[in-house]
Amino acid sequence: MSRIAACFAALAGKKALIPFITAGDPHPEQTVGLMHGLVEGGADIIELGVPFSDPMADGPVIQRASERALAHKVGLRHVLEMVAEFRKTNATTPVVLMGYLNPLCAMGYAEFAKRAAAAGVDGMLTVDCPPEEAEELAAALQQENIDPIFLLAPTTPAERVAEIARHARGYVYYVSLKGVTGAGNLDIDDVARKIAALRQHIQVPIGVGFGIRDGATARAIAVTADAVVVGSRLVQEIEAATPETARERLTSLVAELKAAIS
Repeated sequence: MSRIAACFAALAGKKALIPFITAGDPHPEQTVGLMHGLVEGGADIIELGVPFSDPMADGPVIQRASERALAHKVGLRHVLEMVAEFRKTNATTPVVLMGYLNPLCAMGYAEFAKRAAAAGVDGMLTVDCPPEEAEELAAALQQENIDPIFLLAPTTPAERVAEIARHARGYVYYVSLKGVTGAGNLDIDDVARKIAALRQHIQVPIGVGFGIRDGATARAIAVTADAVVVGSRLVQEIEAATPETARERLTSLVAELKAAIS
């Protein structure tokens, strides 16, 4: 059983909290400590962003985080080194990388999967890899027991949902609104209707992200979702903190979110 599957099994119907931070933000030397801080606050799974210069799904908050990380020359190899360092003292919390296809292509799918597995990566969410183009990457990941995580959107047609269901492992990430990360206008009732429809096809847990900013929205989403994903709000907390206070502030916010969905 993968770490992600084991995590959901251990929750036994309780809802998972999946916080996101960008690797290398605000400084590469802080990332592993921030990951541990997320766990201390109650994170069940960590999504770790791979900095990328040309994002298409990230709003301005996470774009700035990538820019800060890229200013320190943080790339995919460095991110894998950070995960390996995290694994020296945490062998249980699943880590999912979230990023774009270009760095994976540059490294090569098979080589990436091998290095990621050695580092302790459990899942890969590639924003710009649609299911129609996912066969090669998904096969390389599954060869190394890494779960390919796919995005679903409010506009995803039924035939594509069925195709994603065929490839999906670990969980799927439902984008709760039409827009980029950190956008507003979250319609809780619409999300509930869409998740109910998705469950007719999707057998793995369904996580919901985009637009979740506080305990109230996290709690409302947790009523119907299996997991709540929070990114921009946490990255804002890092952006507003000093290097000395970032971990403490992140841990506190994650604990607040975890209490809200429990």
